[in-house]
Amino acid sequence: MDTAQIVQLIGAVPILVAFVAAQLGRLDTSSKLYLALNVVGSAVLAVIAVVEAQWGFVLIEGVWGSVSLWTLIKVSTALGSAT
Repeated sequence: MDTAQIVQLIGAVPILVAFVAAQLGRLDTSSKLYLALNVVGSAVLAVIAVVEAQWGFVLIEGVWGSVSLWTLIKVSTALGSAT
């Protein structure tokens, strides 16, 4: 297994942990942790996709990460203004 594949696995783990936890009812999909795991995982995978010129994966991970980050900011801002 080469370095790029190891980094891909490292990037996939947070996304899968968030997904499985949400499916098991352990993590709300609008929670900061769920969103942060998606942002981190998709950012890692997007960088690898750019390096390897895998444009379809750049698109999916870029959008996945961007939407997760936007929602994380929105949730964080809403929580900050509610206090």
